[in-house]
Amino acid sequence: MNHIHRSVAIDKTAVIEDNVEIGAFSIIGPKTTIRSGVKIHGQAVIEYADIGSGCEIFNFTSIGKRPQDLKYKGEETRVVIGKNTSIRESVTVNRGTIVSGETKIGSNCLLMSCSHIAHDCILGDNVIVGYATGLAGHVEVEDRAIFSGGCGVHQFCKIGKLALVGGGAKVTMDIIPYSMAHGDRAVLVGLNTIGMKRHKMRLADIDEVKNAYKILFMSKLGLEEALEKLKDTKSVYVKDIVEFVKKAQRGVMRP
Repeated sequence: MNHIHRSVAIDKTAVIEDNVEIGAFSIIGPKTTIRSGVKIHGQAVIEYADIGSGCEIFNFTSIGKRPQDLKYKGEETRVVIGKNTSIRESVTVNRGTIVSGETKIGSNCLLMSCSHIAHDCILGDNVIVGYATGLAGHVEVEDRAIFSGGCGVHQFCKIGKLALVGGGAKVTMDIIPYSMAHGDRAVLVGLNTIGMKRHKMRLADIDEVKNAYKILFMSKLGLEEALEKLKDTKSVYVKDIVEFVKKAQRGVMRP
C-alpha cells in the first residue's frame, strides 16, 4: 500500500510501484519509475529517472532535471539509481546527455546534503559523496570510494575503488584504487589502509598494494617501466591498479 500525500503532483507517464511513501508537495515528473519501498520526503522533484527499491530521498532534492551542458538540445535521457541509496537534502542529480544517455548511481550509496552529480556521471556501489561536493560531467567513481565535504572533481576524472578524497580537495587527475588524496590541488598522500582493513582485505594483500605503490610512485622507474614490472602480478588488487593506470584519460595523480 502506498502513502502519497494529496498535494503530490504525478505525471501520467510515471510508474509508482507498491509500498512507496511520497511527502507533501513533491513532484514526480515524466518518464519516472519509483520502485517498491522508496521513501520520498516533501518537496522533492524527480523526472526522467528510475529510482531503485528501498531508496530514501530527502527534502528539496532535484533528480533528473536537464543537464547543465550547453550542448544539450533536449534529447530524452535519464537518471538511474540503484537499490537502497540515500540522497539527502538539497542534492542535485542531472540526467545524462546524448553522449551516454544516462547518469548512473549504484546501490547502497550515500549522497550527503548539497552535493551535486552532473550529467553522464557513473557511480559504483557503496560510494559516499560528502556535503557540498560536486562531481562535474562524465566523472566515473568506482565501488566504495569516499569523498569528504567540499570536494570539486573535474570533468572526465576517474576515481578508483576504495579511494578516499580529503575535504576541500580539487581533483583534476585520475586517482588510483585504494589510495588517499588530499590538498587544495589534490595529490596522493598514501594508501587507504584503514579502508582496506575495514573491507576485510588480508594483510598480505595490503602489502602487495603497498609494494605496487612504491614501484609506481617511489622508485626511479618511469611509468611504463613500472607497469611492465607489475604486469605479471597475481594480486587482483594490484591488477586493479595496473588496469586503472593504463586506462587513465586525464593522467594519474601522483604524490
